[in-house]
Amino acid sequence: MMDDDPQYLVDNNVLTKLTVQDRASAFFTARCHIPTEVLYEARDYPDYSTLAKREYRTTPSVLRHLVDVLKTVPSNDTKLLNLYANQGNADPLIIACALDGKSRNDGQLFGPTWIVVSDDGAVQSNAVKLGVPLMTSVEFRALFDSAE
Repeated sequence: MMDDDPQYLVDNNVLTKLTVQDRASAFFTARCHIPTEVLYEARDYPDYSTLAKREYRTTPSVLRHLVDVLKTVPSNDTKLLNLYANQGNADPLIIACALDGKSRNDGQLFGPTWIVVSDDGAVQSNAVKLGVPLMTSVEFRALFDSAE
């Protein structure tokens, strides 16, 4: 892996569209990451132990970035996060992980671009709001097809 290779933070709605073979591929294991909360959603996958090796942990730094993400969400907006319905816990965290990954490049001439891969409209909208690059599952799938 090159230091400036793009790194992908993969949402559960994209993981479900990948095969077990895709998730075990050299491309996935070298460049894809799964935030802790997304990994929790994937806990019943047959290849969970393989996915767990790609965990992007929720660290204090990620939580600091989560504060920045939540500042952009109006208090009456339940699209990205709805704690009352126990929905969307992973959604703001995937964006926070991308901001955290990006911050690792601070002070460096080069570094990887951290890209959120999600088909969730609220995740996409908030990623754009915060300047986080994103991809849909269709665009992401094309990377696997070109790698073969």
